[in-house]
Amino acid sequence: MAALRAAAMKAELQARMIVVGGQTRSIGKTQLICDIISTFAQAGWVAGKITQYGHGICTRDGKACGCAPDQHASTLNWEARAETGTDSARFLAAGARRSFWLRTRQGQLAEGLPMLEGALLESSAESGEFPPVIVESNSLMNFVEPALYFSVIDSSKPDFKPSARAALERASAIVFRESQGGLVPAQPFWLQVEPGLLREKPSVLQREGEPLPEPLRVLIQRFLESAHQVTTRK
Repeated sequence: MAALRAAAMKAELQARMIVVGGQTRSIGKTQLICDIISTFAQAGWVAGKITQYGHGICTRDGKACGCAPDQHASTLNWEARAETGTDSARFLAAGARRSFWLRTRQGQLAEGLPMLEGALLESSAESGEFPPVIVESNSLMNFVEPALYFSVIDSSKPDFKPSARAALERASAIVFRESQGGLVPAQPFWLQVEPGLLREKPSVLQREGEPLPEPLRVLIQRFLESAHQVTTRK
């Protein structure tokens, strides 16, 4: 009975989800989430970031440690203050109702998903409704089918994470941080993705400091008006 109840609860989890990923670090993924939250502040967002740490780094504090591989595999913390300077604090400062940071060992995100699911259920229990959720992660796309997935790309950056390449074909829209006629990296990012994929996907250009582009506003407004449910990938 308990297993059936848990399965029903999971199936009824109506947390409407947006996932924001991108090709590499420091290209404005967190800022895009902040832009979305502040533009639709009335939505009551639950926002979060997922970080995977490499060998020898503890998920509890992000510092080197001698934990056994099965120790501290995942840690989830709710952000309590908006002025700490962390990405999860920036989400609160932008207007999120709640903000979390989920940290897992590299390649062990699956072990942290029960924590994430529990956190979302906790939020829905507190508010009495299923809030819209927005999460910064590429790897989460291996496990969920969100309503929207935005991929942030900066053509001046040569690095392209494998997780970002794998998820790119599922992007609802691509957010370019620089025009494709701008700086050219040593290894152009367009040589690292399937030919034609960038042309087929809806895309917008949003440089640093610019407001949320109108096409994204329309997508997110429709998302908030919908009753889409996040589903777990089989």
